[in-house]
Amino acid sequence: MTNLNKYWTLIIITFLIVIIAIGGIVFWSRYSSSRPIEISISSEQEWQGGINVSGAISSPGVYPVKAEDSLQDIIQAAGGTTNGADLSCLKIYLPQVGEEIQPQKIDLNRAEAWLLEALPGIGEVRTRAIIDYRRQNGPFHNTNDLTKVEGIGLTTYEQIATQYQNC
Repeated sequence: MTNLNKYWTLIIITFLIVIIAIGGIVFWSRYSSSRPIEISISSEQEWQGGINVSGAISSPGVYPVKAEDSLQDIIQAAGGTTNGADLSCLKIYLPQVGEEIQPQKIDLNRAEAWLLEALPGIGEVRTRAIIDYRRQNGPFHNTNDLTKVEGIGLTTYEQIATQYQNC
């Protein structure tokens, strides 16, 4: 091999090494900056409470939520969005301790099953009992009439009343 061939071989190898190094740096910089930032909340937190949903929502009001509920679950509990809803901008407001927020009023005589099921202590069975009671006995005359529904006692009634007075 001549000296000229040795220099060309050395130049080509050096050029390939430089190209590979630059390509590796570019690939690494793009890969590392495009990874999403992960935010984790400790699973030790067991948050339960009520959330006030308002705006372009079918049934604005306070709905019970658990830690595992998603925004979609909360919006569904509130009857879904209206036609003019802008889902690109959602607001979360946390009130100060002691700040008074108007509780949601639910018309027991017209509330649909999904809304009744959102009440604390009311599941599918008690929802069906409420609807059956309305059909058989006519409208509720006051909220205390709810205790006349089979399966709903004073404890469940107070749980519902307390839940919505605190939010």
